[in-house]
Amino acid sequence: MPYAETIAIDGPAAAGKSTVAEQLARDLNYLYFDTGVMYRVVTWVALQRGVPIEDEEAISELARQVPIDIVPPTVQDGRQYTVLADGQDVTWEIRRPEVDYQVSPVSAYVQVRAALTAQQRRIGQRGKVVMVGRDIGTVVLPEARLKVYLEATVEERARRRYRERQQRGDNCVYRDILRDMRRRDKIDSERAAAPLRAAPDAVIIDTTDMDVEQVVQRIHKLWKERDA
Repeated sequence: MPYAETIAIDGPAAAGKSTVAEQLARDLNYLYFDTGVMYRVVTWVALQRGVPIEDEEAISELARQVPIDIVPPTVQDGRQYTVLADGQDVTWEIRRPEVDYQVSPVSAYVQVRAALTAQQRRIGQRGKVVMVGRDIGTVVLPEARLKVYLEATVEERARRRYRERQQRGDNCVYRDILRDMRRRDKIDSERAAAPLRAAPDAVIIDTTDMDVEQVVQRIHKLWKERDA
């Protein structure tokens, strides 16, 4: 039976998931939960502690041990939420390029996904949540009342990420971002554990030529249709 008041939004990097979901959650007064931050936290902790990313067992143990929490913004610096790793605010640290580069291998580990999926599911089952990720509709919340899959061309997604980093003052090169995004798409789509794909009953929306408001309004319409 579908969970009431749950919306699952999946899709590749920079397809617009986070921005759209945040506005949608604000409109509905729901919790906005980007599950990808949990994998970023595990990756960041591993890099900080010098744990080799290729050491699957050690990385999996970190995922089981490190307490992760996502709460409303505690600092007004443009963040969408505050991410805590063992009580430490790591909201911006987990968005650094080195984490971007390493997060896909980490998120492909079966035991890492198992450790974090259980936490994600508990949050979703409470209801009134817009949950974002790459396997929400297929694995974490297959019973979600509405499932949406956002996509866009890889070139457009790389441009979006490039502009985002420029605005933060990062020194970056578009072609490097495009190369890394293609690599990440390949890893995410071909991994054995919960590969990136749309759920059979998800509504697919191509955001390449759409602005945020257009996408949000489309999902609002779909949500209202579920109440009809």
